[in-house]
Amino acid sequence: HSKPVGEEDLCCPVCHDIFKDPVLLSCSHSFCKACLQSWWTEKPIKDCPVCKRRSSRSDPPHNLVLKNLCEAFLLQRDQRASAGSELLCSLHSEKLRLFCLDHQQPVCLVCRDSKKHTNHKFRPIDEAAQDHREELQKSLKPLQEKLELLNKVKGNCDQTAEHIKVQARRTERLIKEEFKKLHQFLQEEEEARIAALREEEEQKSRTMKEKTEGLSREIALLYCLFENYLQNSLRSFRSMFLITIVNKLFTEQFF
Repeated sequence: HSKPVGEEDLCCPVCHDIFKDPVLLSCSHSFCKACLQSWWTEKPIKDCPVCKRRSSRSDPPHNLVLKNLCEAFLLQRDQRASAGSELLCSLHSEKLRLFCLDHQQPVCLVCRDSKKHTNHKFRPIDEAAQDHREELQKSLKPLQEKLELLNKVKGNCDQTAEHIKVQARRTERLIKEEFKKLHQFLQEEEEARIAALREEEEQKSRTMKEKTEGLSREIALLYCLFENYLQNSLRSFRSMFLITIVNKLFTEQFF
Protein backbone atom coordinates (compact mmCIF):
# COMPACT_ATOMS: atom_id res chain seq x y z
CA HIS A 1 0.00 0.00 0.00
CA SER A 2 1.53 3.33 -1.08
CA LYS A 3 1.77 6.03 1.56
CA PRO A 4 0.23 9.29 0.27
CA VAL A 5 2.60 12.14 -0.32
CA GLY A 6 2.02 14.98 2.19
CA GLU A 7 2.54 18.69 1.67
CA GLU A 8 5.57 18.67 3.97
CA ASP A 9 7.27 16.17 1.62
CA LEU A 10 6.86 18.59 -1.28
CA CYS A 11 8.20 21.74 0.40
CA CYS A 12 11.52 23.35 -0.44
CA PRO A 13 13.83 23.47 2.63
CA VAL A 14 14.82 27.05 1.75
CA CYS A 15 11.51 28.82 1.00
CA HIS A 16 9.29 26.26 2.80
CA ASP A 17 6.78 26.40 -0.05
CA ILE A 18 5.78 23.83 -2.68
CA PHE A 19 8.70 23.17 -5.02
CA LYS A 20 8.89 25.31 -8.14
CA ASP A 21 11.11 23.89 -10.89
CA PRO A 22 12.94 21.58 -8.44
CA VAL A 23 16.55 20.52 -9.03
CA LEU A 24 18.39 17.56 -7.51
CA LEU A 25 21.85 17.71 -5.88
CA SER A 26 24.26 14.78 -5.72
CA CYS A 27 23.50 14.42 -2.00
CA SER A 28 19.84 13.58 -2.93
CA HIS A 29 18.41 16.84 -1.52
CA SER A 30 16.10 18.87 -3.76
CA PHE A 31 15.44 22.64 -3.89
CA CYS A 32 13.65 25.19 -6.02
CA LYS A 33 16.08 26.21 -8.74
CA ALA A 34 15.67 29.90 -7.90
CA CYS A 35 16.10 29.24 -4.14
CA LEU A 36 19.31 27.27 -4.72
CA GLN A 37 20.82 29.88 -7.02
CA SER A 38 19.93 32.62 -4.52
CA TRP A 39 21.53 30.57 -1.73
CA TRP A 40 24.69 30.04 -3.75
CA THR A 41 25.10 33.74 -4.59
CA GLU A 42 25.62 34.42 -0.88
CA LYS A 43 28.10 31.56 -0.37
CA PRO A 44 31.71 31.24 -1.55
CA ILE A 45 31.24 27.48 -1.96
CA LYS A 46 28.36 25.79 -3.79
CA ASP A 47 27.19 23.49 -1.00
CA CYS A 48 23.89 21.87 0.00
CA PRO A 49 21.79 24.17 2.25
CA VAL A 50 20.74 21.11 4.30
CA CYS A 51 23.76 18.80 4.72
CA LYS A 52 26.48 21.31 3.63
CA ARG A 53 27.97 18.76 1.23
CA ARG A 54 29.77 20.41 -1.67
CA SER A 55 27.91 20.14 -4.98
CA SER A 56 29.78 18.48 -7.83
CA ARG A 57 27.83 20.53 -10.41
CA SER A 58 27.03 24.21 -10.69
CA ASP A 59 23.93 23.41 -12.78
CA PRO A 60 22.19 20.47 -11.03
CA PRO A 61 19.66 18.46 -13.07
CA HIS A 62 15.90 18.95 -12.83
CA ASN A 63 13.98 16.60 -10.57
CA LEU A 64 11.17 15.73 -12.97
CA VAL A 65 9.61 13.14 -10.67
CA LEU A 66 9.29 15.66 -7.88
CA LYS A 67 8.04 18.32 -10.28
CA ASN A 68 5.22 16.04 -11.47
CA LEU A 69 4.30 15.19 -7.88
CA CYS A 70 4.11 18.87 -6.97
CA GLU A 71 1.96 19.72 -9.97
CA ALA A 72 -0.39 16.84 -9.19
CA PHE A 73 -0.58 17.89 -5.55
CA LEU A 74 -1.41 21.49 -6.46
CA LEU A 75 -4.08 20.32 -8.86
CA GLN A 76 -5.65 18.11 -6.21
CA ARG A 77 -5.52 20.93 -3.70
CA ASP A 78 -7.22 23.29 -6.11
CA GLN A 79 -9.91 20.71 -6.79
CA ARG A 80 -10.51 20.19 -3.07
CA ALA A 81 -10.76 23.95 -2.57
CA SER A 82 -13.21 24.31 -5.42
CA ALA A 83 -15.33 21.40 -4.15
CA GLY A 84 -16.34 23.40 -1.08
CA SER A 85 -17.80 26.28 -3.07
CA GLU A 86 -19.19 26.37 -6.58
CA LEU A 87 -17.20 28.52 -8.99
CA LEU A 88 -18.82 30.96 -11.36
CA CYS A 89 -18.10 31.44 -15.03
CA SER A 90 -15.83 34.45 -15.56
CA LEU A 91 -17.76 35.36 -18.73
CA HIS A 92 -21.38 34.85 -17.69
CA SER A 93 -21.26 34.66 -13.88
CA GLU A 94 -23.16 31.38 -14.07
CA LYS A 95 -22.36 28.22 -12.12
CA LEU A 96 -19.86 25.94 -13.83
CA ARG A 97 -21.92 22.77 -14.21
CA LEU A 98 -20.34 21.21 -17.31
CA PHE A 99 -16.88 20.21 -18.51
CA CYS A 100 -15.92 20.75 -22.16
CA LEU A 101 -14.04 17.66 -23.37
CA ASP A 102 -12.71 19.51 -26.42
CA HIS A 103 -11.29 22.51 -24.54
CA GLN A 104 -10.68 20.53 -21.34
CA GLN A 105 -12.18 23.25 -19.14
CA PRO A 106 -15.28 23.78 -16.96
CA VAL A 107 -18.08 25.82 -18.57
CA CYS A 108 -21.52 27.11 -17.68
CA LEU A 109 -24.79 26.40 -19.56
CA VAL A 110 -24.49 29.68 -21.46
CA CYS A 111 -20.98 28.74 -22.61
CA ARG A 112 -22.32 25.40 -23.86
CA ASP A 113 -24.75 27.16 -26.18
CA SER A 114 -22.23 29.75 -27.36
CA LYS A 115 -20.55 29.73 -30.74
CA LYS A 116 -17.20 29.05 -29.14
CA HIS A 117 -18.34 25.56 -28.06
CA THR A 118 -20.34 24.60 -31.16
CA ASN A 119 -20.38 20.81 -31.71
CA HIS A 120 -18.29 20.24 -28.60
CA LYS A 121 -18.81 17.32 -26.26
CA PHE A 122 -19.66 17.98 -22.59
CA ARG A 123 -19.87 16.01 -19.38
CA PRO A 124 -21.34 16.93 -16.01
CA ILE A 125 -18.57 18.60 -14.08
CA ASP A 126 -18.80 16.15 -11.16
CA GLU A 127 -18.48 13.19 -13.51
CA ALA A 128 -15.56 14.80 -15.37
CA ALA A 129 -13.88 15.63 -12.07
CA GLN A 130 -14.24 12.00 -10.94
CA ASP A 131 -12.76 10.73 -14.23
CA HIS A 132 -9.92 13.20 -13.97
CA ARG A 133 -9.32 12.27 -10.33
CA GLU A 134 -9.09 8.57 -11.18
CA GLU A 135 -6.79 9.28 -14.11
CA LEU A 136 -4.64 11.49 -11.94
CA GLN A 137 -4.38 8.86 -9.19
CA LYS A 138 -3.48 6.25 -11.79
CA SER A 139 -0.71 8.43 -13.25
CA LEU A 140 0.43 9.45 -9.79
CA LYS A 141 0.77 5.90 -8.44
CA PRO A 142 4.00 4.97 -10.34
CA LEU A 143 5.51 8.30 -9.32
CA GLN A 144 4.71 7.60 -5.68
CA GLU A 145 6.15 4.10 -5.98
CA LYS A 146 9.28 5.48 -7.61
CA LEU A 147 9.60 8.08 -4.86
CA GLU A 148 9.30 5.35 -2.22
CA LEU A 149 11.94 3.29 -4.03
CA LEU A 150 14.28 6.26 -4.19
CA ASN A 151 13.76 6.98 -0.49
CA LYS A 152 14.47 3.32 0.28
CA VAL A 153 17.67 3.38 -1.83
CA LYS A 154 18.70 6.62 -0.15
CA GLY A 155 18.09 5.03 3.27
CA ASN A 156 20.28 2.08 2.29
CA CYS A 157 22.99 4.46 1.10
CA ASP A 158 22.82 6.37 4.39
CA GLN A 159 23.13 3.10 6.33
CA THR A 160 26.09 2.05 4.18
CA ALA A 161 27.78 5.41 4.69
CA GLU A 162 27.30 5.13 8.47
CA HIS A 163 28.66 1.57 8.39
CA ILE A 164 31.72 2.77 6.49
CA LYS A 165 32.33 5.44 9.14
CA VAL A 166 31.98 2.90 11.97
CA GLN A 167 34.35 0.48 10.22
CA ALA A 168 36.86 3.26 9.59
CA ARG A 169 36.81 4.34 13.26
CA ARG A 170 37.20 0.69 14.38
CA THR A 171 40.11 0.11 11.98
CA GLU A 172 41.74 3.35 13.12
CA ARG A 173 41.46 2.24 16.75
CA LEU A 174 42.99 -1.17 15.93
CA ILE A 175 45.87 0.46 14.03
CA LYS A 176 46.62 2.74 16.99
CA GLU A 177 46.55 -0.21 19.38
CA GLU A 178 48.88 -2.25 17.15
CA PHE A 179 51.34 0.63 16.79
CA LYS A 180 51.21 1.21 20.56
CA LYS A 181 52.12 -2.45 21.15
CA LEU A 182 54.85 -2.23 18.51
CA HIS A 183 56.24 0.94 20.08
CA GLN A 184 56.26 -0.72 23.52
CA PHE A 185 57.99 -3.80 22.09
CA LEU A 186 60.64 -1.68 20.34
CA GLN A 187 61.22 0.32 23.52
CA GLU A 188 61.68 -2.85 25.58
CA GLU A 189 63.93 -4.32 22.90
CA GLU A 190 66.01 -1.12 22.86
CA GLU A 191 66.38 -1.17 26.65
CA ALA A 192 67.32 -4.89 26.63
CA ARG A 193 69.97 -4.41 23.94
CA ILE A 194 71.46 -1.37 25.65
CA ALA A 195 71.60 -3.28 28.95
CA ALA A 196 73.32 -6.24 27.21
CA LEU A 197 75.76 -3.85 25.55
CA ARG A 198 76.64 -2.21 28.85
CA GLU A 199 77.08 -5.61 30.55
CA GLU A 200 79.36 -6.72 27.70
CA GLU A 201 81.29 -3.46 28.01
CA GLU A 202 81.76 -3.94 31.77
CA GLN A 203 82.85 -7.57 31.32
CA LYS A 204 85.40 -6.68 28.65
CA SER A 205 86.62 -3.75 30.72
CA ARG A 206 87.14 -6.05 33.74
CA THR A 207 88.99 -8.56 31.54
CA MET A 208 91.27 -5.86 30.13
CA LYS A 209 91.85 -4.43 33.61
CA GLU A 210 92.84 -7.85 34.95
CA LYS A 211 95.11 -8.41 31.95
CA THR A 212 96.70 -4.96 32.37
CA GLU A 213 97.27 -5.56 36.08
CA GLY A 214 98.91 -8.97 35.30
CA LEU A 215 101.20 -7.34 32.75
CA SER A 216 102.09 -4.62 35.25
CA ARG A 217 103.03 -7.25 37.82
CA GLU A 218 105.16 -9.13 35.28
CA ILE A 219 106.87 -5.90 34.24
CA ALA A 220 107.59 -5.03 37.90
CA LEU A 221 109.02 -8.52 38.48
CA LEU A 222 111.24 -8.22 35.43
CA TYR A 223 112.49 -4.83 36.64
CA CYS A 224 113.31 -6.41 40.00
CA LEU A 225 115.11 -9.35 38.41
CA PHE A 226 116.99 -7.03 36.12
CA GLU A 227 118.06 -4.83 39.00
CA ASN A 228 119.26 -7.86 41.05
CA TYR A 229 121.13 -9.19 38.08
CA LEU A 230 122.91 -5.89 37.55
CA GLN A 231 123.84 -5.65 41.20
CA ASN A 232 125.18 -9.21 41.26
CA SER A 233 127.05 -8.65 38.03
CA LEU A 234 128.58 -5.46 39.40
CA ARG A 235 129.73 -7.17 42.61
CA SER A 236 131.24 -10.01 40.60
CA PHE A 237 133.04 -7.54 38.35
CA ARG A 238 134.46 -5.62 41.33
CA SER A 239 135.66 -8.81 43.00
CA MET A 240 137.43 -10.01 39.86
CA PHE A 241 139.02 -6.58 39.38
CA LEU A 242 140.35 -6.54 42.92
CA ILE A 243 141.74 -10.08 42.63
CA THR A 244 143.49 -9.13 39.39
CA ILE A 245 145.11 -6.10 41.00
CA VAL A 246 146.25 -8.06 44.10
CA ASN A 247 147.74 -10.78 41.99
CA LYS A 248 149.56 -8.25 39.93
CA LEU A 249 150.97 -6.49 42.98
CA PHE A 250 151.97 -9.72 44.62
CA THR A 251 153.81 -10.84 41.47
CA GLU A 252 155.65 -7.58 41.15
CA GLN A 253 156.65 -7.60 44.83
CA PHE A 254 157.99 -11.08 45.18
CA PHE A 255 159.25 -12.12 41.78
